[in-house]
Amino acid sequence: MITISTPVTRLLGIRLPVIQAGMSWASSSSALPLAVSRSGGLGVVAAGPMRLDDLARVLDETAAGTDLPWGVNLPLYRTGSDEVIDLLLARRPPVLIASQGGPRRYLERFRDAGTVCLHVVAGAEHARKAADAGVDGLVVVGAEAGGHPPPAMVTTQVLVRAVVSAVPEVPVIASGGIADGAGLAAMLALGAGAAQFGTRFLATWEATVHSDYKAAVLAAGVEDTRTIGHGLGVVRAIGNEFTERMERLEETAAALDVRRKEFQRASLKDAALHGRVREGKVEAGQSAGLVDAILPAAEVVERIVTEYRTALTRLPSPAVHSET
Repeated sequence: MITISTPVTRLLGIRLPVIQAGMSWASSSSALPLAVSRSGGLGVVAAGPMRLDDLARVLDETAAGTDLPWGVNLPLYRTGSDEVIDLLLARRPPVLIASQGGPRRYLERFRDAGTVCLHVVAGAEHARKAADAGVDGLVVVGAEAGGHPPPAMVTTQVLVRAVVSAVPEVPVIASGGIADGAGLAAMLALGAGAAQFGTRFLATWEATVHSDYKAAVLAAGVEDTRTIGHGLGVVRAIGNEFTERMERLEETAAALDVRRKEFQRASLKDAALHGRVREGKVEAGQSAGLVDAILPAAEVVERIVTEYRTALTRLPSPAVHSET
């Protein structure tokens, strides 16, 4: 059994530096998180779109399904977030990954409950503030990521180096544009202690999204995602009829309320649950172009480890020459 030990794996108590992103609808169930955690990584339940009773059921299923660490992702801006926090405190998940809000709102209570607290950041300044608040670790999301990329659209490679340099004392998880073991090796070389994989785990048997959504991810190339919704909360999604309409409105400087109406007409739920991949928000990262098969999540983790080891063998060793 292979172990890759890093500050992040030691913090979380996992065997491999492979974190499955909490993805609304795709991991708003126990199947994908359990498969990843059982394989040595960290599986993450996406609490964002879930009703309280559904979330309680999934948390109980996940806790009963493994003795290994797992996590919950909570966007703090979601409706009813205070009630969700109360539910999570009662269930005591091993790991919390919070985003879209300040850590002081939740940190002390979860720490008292014994939960490891990770916070999502999109820049060195926010990373420093989260570190000063006392978070246990950071998830650094770069521009290549699906869903909500950072407003400044700084790439993962640059952003990870900036954050690692700004807060060297805090374990960092890199996210955005990472789909394989070579990407994991690159992020560890930059100073991260793990990589978060989102789009790669969309294309798995266990991801609870519509088959047409998975097919759209497989069909996409690295140039086929679009960032739309500028001024409204940017998302990265695979190009379709919806993104084309949004791009036209943005290019012609349509009024904000006009763009907002069009932006809100489409939803991730339409695409993810109902398969409306022409009209819905098919959120995915640029790494969709690196995904070529729908696989069991355990096989994805196994492949990442194999590719990581292969990547290491390709790195040249420095030659030392004696001076004459």
